Amino acid sequence: MAHEEQQELIAAVEGDVARLMDEHRERRKDWYFHEFVPWEQGRSYIDEPWDESQASVRPEVRTALVLNLLTEDNLPYYHLAIADRMPKGSAYDRWNHLWTAEEAQHAIALRSYLLTSRNCDPHELEDDRMATMEVGYDSPYDDPVALFVYTSAQELATRISHRNAGTLTDDEVAYKVMARIAADENHHYLFYKGVTQAMLDLAPSVVLEPLHRVLSTFEMPGIGIPEFGKRAMEMAKIGIYNLRIHHDKIVEPLLRDWGIADLTDLTPEGRILQEKILELPKQILRGARIFERRYGVATA
Repeated sequence: MAHEEQQELIAAVEGDVARLMDEHRERRKDWYFHEFVPWEQGRSYIDEPWDESQASVRPEVRTALVLNLLTEDNLPYYHLAIADRMPKGSAYDRWNHLWTAEEAQHAIALRSYLLTSRNCDPHELEDDRMATMEVGYDSPYDDPVALFVYTSAQELATRISHRNAGTLTDDEVAYKVMARIAADENHHYLFYKGVTQAMLDLAPSVVLEPLHRVLSTFEMPGIGIPEFGKRAMEMAKIGIYNLRIHHDKIVEPLLRDWGIADLTDLTPEGRILQEKILELPKQILRGARIFERRYGVATA
C-alpha cells in the first residue's frame, strides 16, 4: 500500500518536475571544462613519469579530490538508479537525461585538472577507477520518494565537499574547477529539494517515513571505492566533510527549508515520524562531538 501511495504521489507532482526543470534550465549557465584546465602545464607521462614531488597540492587534499572524482565516475549507476524507478517517457525521465549530461562533465574536468597539474598518480587513479566501477553502485532505496530525499541530501553534501576541497587546495585553478562543479551540484540540489517539497506539500505523511529512513541511514555513494573508509576519514579530519558539516550544512538546512517542524494535518504515524526526524540533528551532533574529541578536530 505504501509503495502504491508513493507511485500515486510521483504521478501527481510530475507537473512540478517539468516546472522545476524549466527553472533549472533558466538558472544554470552552460560551461566548458576546457576553459578551466591548465593545459599549458601538461607534460608527457611517458617521457616524464609521475613522481609525488611534482604535486603542488598537499596529500590529504589530493586524497579528497581523488575520492570526489571516483565518486563522480560512478555516474552510470546513479543514472540507472533513477531510470529504474521512474516512469519511462515522463518528465522524470527527461530530467534524468539532462542531469546525467551535466554531471558527466564533472569527472572530465576534475580528471583533466589532476592529470595536467600532476596532482595524482595516473596509474593508481586509473586502477581505482576500474575497481570502483566494477563494484558499481546500487541505491539502497527502492521506493521513489526515498530516492528524491536521498538525492536532495546527497547533492547538497557533494556541493559542500567539492567546495571545501577546492578551498583547501590553495591552488587557484583547482579552486575555480571545484567551485564550478559545486555550483552545478547546487543547481541539481535545488531541483531535487524542490521535487521533495512538492511531494511534502501534497502528502506529508507519505513522505515522512522515507525521509526519516534516508536521513537516519545516510551515506555518501562512494562506499565501493578502494580504501573508502580511510580516505573519508582523512577528509573528515581536515574539515572537508564530517559529521559536524553534515549536521550544520545538510540536515538542519534541509529540515528547515522543508518546514518539517511546521507540518500539520499529519496522520498519527506521521506525527510520530515528525518527532523522530526532528530528533535526528541532536543524534548527529552527539556523534560529531565524539569524533572531534577523539581526533582533536577543531570546530568552526
